[in-house]
Amino acid sequence: MKATCIVDSDFIVGPVRSRTFGSFVEHLGRCVYTGLYEPDHPTATPEGFRSDVLDLVKQLGVTTIRYPGGNFVSGYQWTDGVGPVDQRPRRLDLAWHSTEPNKVGVDEFMAWARQAGVEPMMAVNLGTAGVDQALALLEYCNAPAGSYWADQRVANASVEPHRVKMWCLGNEMDGPWQMGHKTATEYGRAAAETARAMRMIDPGVELVVCGSSGVGMPTFGSWEHEVLSQTYDQVDMVSAHAYYFEEEGDRDSFLASAIDMDYFIDSVVATADAVKAATKQSKTIGISFDEWNVWYQHRAESRPPSGDDWPVAPVLLEDHYTVADAVVVGNLLMSLLRHTDRVYSASLAQLVNVIAPIMTETGGRAWTQTTFHPFALTARHAVGEVLKTAIDCPSHDTAKFGDTPLVDAVATRDPATGQMSVFLVNRSCEEAADVEIKLRGFDSAAIIEAITLSHVDSGWIASADDPSDQVLSVNTTPVVAQGRVCIKVPAVSWTLLRLATVAED
Repeated sequence: MKATCIVDSDFIVGPVRSRTFGSFVEHLGRCVYTGLYEPDHPTATPEGFRSDVLDLVKQLGVTTIRYPGGNFVSGYQWTDGVGPVDQRPRRLDLAWHSTEPNKVGVDEFMAWARQAGVEPMMAVNLGTAGVDQALALLEYCNAPAGSYWADQRVANASVEPHRVKMWCLGNEMDGPWQMGHKTATEYGRAAAETARAMRMIDPGVELVVCGSSGVGMPTFGSWEHEVLSQTYDQVDMVSAHAYYFEEEGDRDSFLASAIDMDYFIDSVVATADAVKAATKQSKTIGISFDEWNVWYQHRAESRPPSGDDWPVAPVLLEDHYTVADAVVVGNLLMSLLRHTDRVYSASLAQLVNVIAPIMTETGGRAWTQTTFHPFALTARHAVGEVLKTAIDCPSHDTAKFGDTPLVDAVATRDPATGQMSVFLVNRSCEEAADVEIKLRGFDSAAIIEAITLSHVDSGWIASADDPSDQVLSVNTTPVVAQGRVCIKVPAVSWTLLRLATVAED
């Protein structure tokens, strides 16, 4: 199979946004307890955080962390998680039928975020709570000493304000599974009132209003239109959530999942811009794609406990990812990058143990899944500006998306250094692809490195005993000649090609 990719130095989508490489920590399963936090672990810091996990988080390259939910936040009383740990109440978490011990709360998370070097993104409860609780939390986090909640923070040994910039106004409020589920009109009014009041405390906050929780929701599109019509003046971004999985016997459609993400983003952008025009606004609303990943929701691991069983940190949503899953994750990141003009932030859901690139054994080892690597390499090497790419390649018919291109690509370039990264995916299950990359507007190009993620068995799964980095190999096929680069990529693969380039004057 042959494919052609054109990259032109004059066609720039927008800047590579560091917040594209965010992740998500929810009080769900073993994400927090025995994931981030395990005071008895041999690597535990004085604060109780697993330093082996902290090391992997830094290697992953995440820049922001959305916290504390997710479905969990719609029933969360944040005041349960501050103050002396031995005096904090144990609560039933209705979202995941678990018990929340509240040993980790706002201040502990902020301390962890500082150690991890990430920007916190807080979500407020607009399910069972509302304006009052959101204002109290904002005051606790951001106000200097001298007011009630700021002084409570100081008394809890956090003297300096946490200065959180990004705030989510609830979570998936169109979902009937959500505590406090609302209609678009009900939620739009609640979000507008909350946003307006929050800006009275801190005018500089960046606010994310809930979009529909999925393309398949009956209200998708109409929800965004109604909610933005009520909140456009007060918010900066609208959220998008999408999860993908391989249905039995349909790997072709699964490998093309980025087609759906492209459609999702384009649809939300069109709706937001329609509201902008109708309300005669000047500002542009961005997208916070603050939940995205591969998630096998039908598997037993995704079913929460029931009845009288309310465990602390049960095994939940602990998917083990294949090479094909990692190729799709890499391709979804490419979709986010090519929409960098409108996707202002994104969060891979989630970070540790729960549908995550990092896994832990309680009391034991931490290890990485196959999905760790495309994220880490993209976060490290997507720098500068996103360049438009044009692809000419064979396509095939898929059950979900119809006629689908077999090769996908996106490119970034750092004007300061001239280094370019081209990210390539071969969606074919059978054929390798010979890709010719035509570079327009460049005087020269030289190969720095090429790394391919693939395996003879695209269903291969890593474990603590069988490390995931073996799916990466040096691709020795790239050749540069006459303003073009030729590279061969195997079937079901994701590739990073790094070039040193000099642009034409």
